[in-house]
Amino acid sequence: MIKLNILELLEKNGKTKYWLYKQMGMSYQNFTKMIRNETKSIRFENIETLCLLLECTPNELFTITED
Repeated sequence: MIKLNILELLEKNGKTKYWLYKQMGMSYQNFTKMIRNETKSIRFENIETLCLLLECTPNELFTITED
């Protein structure tokens, strides 16, 4: 399973979920699903925005688990 490391990257950068939510411009429902790794897909545009905001690469944004 592929998971997003958003919470870890936010903590590393000293940012909050609320800050990221405001920067992303997404609906709260979609944002919450993304943060909780409950989404079935993510747009390239959102991946790029997350990487720019969190100052990371796509490799740092995603992890693969055995779940």
